[in-house]
Amino acid sequence: MFENLTERLQKAIKNIRGYGKITEENISDIMREVRLALLEADVNYQVVKEFTNRVKEKALGEEVRVSLSPSEVFVKILKDELLVLLGKEQVSLNLSNKVNIIMLVGLQGSGKTTTIGKLGNYLRKNENKKPLFVACDVYRPAAIDQLKQLGKQLDIEVYEEGQGNPVDIAKNSLKYAEEHGYDSVLIDTAGRLHINEELMTELNNIKEVVNPHEILLVIDSMMGQDAINVITGFNEKLDLTGTILTKLDSDTRGGVALSVRHLTNVPIKFVGVSEKLDGLTFFEPTRMVGRIIGEGDIMSLMEKAEAVIDTEEAQKISKKINKGDFDLEDFLLQLKQIKKLGSIENILKMIPGASKLGLGNVNIDPKQMARIEAVILAMTVKERRNPNIIKASRKQRIAEGSGTSVQEVNKLLKQFEQMKKMMKMMKQGNFKFPMS
Repeated sequence: MFENLTERLQKAIKNIRGYGKITEENISDIMREVRLALLEADVNYQVVKEFTNRVKEKALGEEVRVSLSPSEVFVKILKDELLVLLGKEQVSLNLSNKVNIIMLVGLQGSGKTTTIGKLGNYLRKNENKKPLFVACDVYRPAAIDQLKQLGKQLDIEVYEEGQGNPVDIAKNSLKYAEEHGYDSVLIDTAGRLHINEELMTELNNIKEVVNPHEILLVIDSMMGQDAINVITGFNEKLDLTGTILTKLDSDTRGGVALSVRHLTNVPIKFVGVSEKLDGLTFFEPTRMVGRIIGEGDIMSLMEKAEAVIDTEEAQKISKKINKGDFDLEDFLLQLKQIKKLGSIENILKMIPGASKLGLGNVNIDPKQMARIEAVILAMTVKERRNPNIIKASRKQRIAEGSGTSVQEVNKLLKQFEQMKKMMKMMKQGNFKFPMS
């Protein structure tokens, strides 16, 4: 997300480094670049106009006359104003109730039902809650089956009454939740292709009956400018407590995220960052600004690693590296741990200064990772622990067993040896990055 915007903003920051001070003339040139960057990222025109005017005014104002370079001043102002657009502080879910009632609404095709699964998974893993899914989308073909399938995958119960009255189903689910010890009720409501009176009447009726603590609008971030009209339409009728932006990982522009809060005053509470059921993250404006500016998001990366990586296993591998005993079995374990973090491209982009290091546009074919794994799995335990014994006949057998070629086996073994040498050099403290 934000790839194009980040590149353009970094270009503007680089340009201002050449100036001794900020003047009316040079800041106008820089702000033209920023304006185009935001518009190309599909940020609302009114938002862009207000944002650039504020940045320019502050850059020329008294408050920046301090002992900082023009680029440092400019970056600080950019970050501060982007934070204003995104809402400054994260807005938490209201989860302080005996039974937390969360109603998810949205247009058809926004990813609402899948998001229910992700949110239930998040509440159980991160908030120690016991969620219940409620199937109130009784119109869309297979909607109930989809929710039941998600429930089965996550081992979360689904309350459903078939094609009954959605208002009655929602009402009955609360009684069921209390009787069976559930502390969070997630209601999947029906959507339409567009906002209409029939849809809003039904959603309002459900709202009146269940009195939800949260009404979250699930919206496809790839809708662009239309998203603002959708949020406004739902908010006028339902008084939304927040939004969940889906497919933000697929949208390299990300303009919706920068427009939503400013124009609607509805906070973004979660963003969808992958199709997996753990691909929902709490929206934190400060971290998001860091990613937009190109400073990475190392905190989110660390939290993600802590959540999915086996600490005990990682410590064992670390000890083996220190002893120089790192082998292909350890390498395979590391590959499996990395896969839990998601795509390597997304991991690299979260590293501070990724674009400067040339990591922002790295493309890694997941099939290549799968081939590496297949090659290692085709080896015997003895071969994995002592790759030096892998000669011609063994390479041929491994290639055939993994569905690859001898060349690919050779390539893996060579890369592994290079990695071991680098680890040894780093351990000895005499590793230097090659000059470009």
